[in-house]
Amino acid sequence: MSEWEVDKPLGQCCGTGRKIEHGEEYFGALVEIDEGLQRRDFCADYWENEKPNVFCYWRSKLPHPDQKKQIFVDDEMLMAFFERLENETGQEKVNFRFVLALILMRKRRLKYDATGVENGKEIWRLRIVGEKEIIEVINPHLDEEQVEQLSSQIGQILQTDL
Repeated sequence: MSEWEVDKPLGQCCGTGRKIEHGEEYFGALVEIDEGLQRRDFCADYWENEKPNVFCYWRSKLPHPDQKKQIFVDDEMLMAFFERLENETGQEKVNFRFVLALILMRKRRLKYDATGVENGKEIWRLRIVGEKEIIEVINPHLDEEQVEQLSSQIGQILQTDL
């Protein structure tokens, strides 16, 4: 498994290069690059005018340096990321989706149902809590260190504690 290069938010619009001011609304996004997914931030004006092609996004405000860190990625957003990765086959995205499944299970949004094997791959069957539909997730057999590393990197990308 290769490591993701996760850039911390620089407070700068990726589209214009303009500094995003503290308290200003901006859009955080994940974009696909050859190596996987990368976080990029866009000022609201650029976002509205250019509509950049992104994998997924969220709206936030750049906090003041002395402001307590806000958790702005809610369970619905995590579920949207998880669902968006459903048909992806690249190993980095399969790993990303599996770790998101673990996070969503811990948050009691997904519940483990069964395990099966298809085409030599272990498949976990999960259920969204309160729904009947079964969702399948490939278990890439990550070790504990890889899971912790991916969880940390996902948290850095989304700027939240997972």
